[in-house]
Amino acid sequence: MAARIEIGIDSNDPETLALFWARALGYRVGDLDSDGTYLDLVPPAPGHPVVYIQRVVEPKVAKNRLHLDLFVRDAPREIARLESLGATRSGGPVTGSDGGWWQVMADPEGNEFCVCSEEEEGPTEP
Repeated sequence: MAARIEIGIDSNDPETLALFWARALGYRVGDLDSDGTYLDLVPPAPGHPVVYIQRVVEPKVAKNRLHLDLFVRDAPREIARLESLGATRSGGPVTGSDGGWWQVMADPEGNEFCVCSEEEEGPTEP
């Protein structure tokens, strides 16, 4: 039996972080639940992953043990777009053993994610 997967992103300020992730993923910001803990992001079409922002009181203190990989056709352009939304790069691009490459990034609250190139060619410096 396949399990349904939902993606929860911890945040000290869900309303602000939801704006970043909605723009990053092409979702829209939904409603905050009645106790102010969960804020859903609404996907652009059925079948996309469920994503929500969860209010937590503790600050982020260590590297994520799980992260999102965003596969895109034009990774340098997407990296620049995400930086304009408030993301930051963590180090330089990484090349995999199969020739693909990715850039580790962090959202405005420091949650790590990767932008992965769907192209086989290596990264270009910004």
